[in-house]
Amino acid sequence: MKDENSILYVQTTDDVEKQYSPLILAQTAKMMDIKPIVYYLGTSLKLLRMGEAKKIKLGNFPNLKEMIDKTLDMGIVIYVCEASKQMLGWDKVDLIPGLKIVGAGTLNDLALDAGATMWF
Repeated sequence: MKDENSILYVQTTDDVEKQYSPLILAQTAKMMDIKPIVYYLGTSLKLLRMGEAKKIKLGNFPNLKEMIDKTLDMGIVIYVCEASKQMLGWDKVDLIPGLKIVGAGTLNDLALDAGATMWF
């Protein structure tokens, strides 16, 4: 069922300059009483491996791991695409704790149900 008061933020790349926007926007949406959902797929998963997000820091922002932790602490669900894990050849990989690994069809369902989607 469509939730007009929700925004789906989809992260598709491991491009460092694009990592903060979906998390900042999701956190802001939550503070605005909008339901945010974050979904990682493709090469963006590379930055979700244990230890990788701590290496990313832009400007005056906290490092990417701290931003992800804050997003999760705010109760925002962060989904990770299982098919993307397979594409990267990862049978077993240690990802940041708290992420929810889901099938590719989940993205289709989330996009159909969200009031809006934004892609990064």
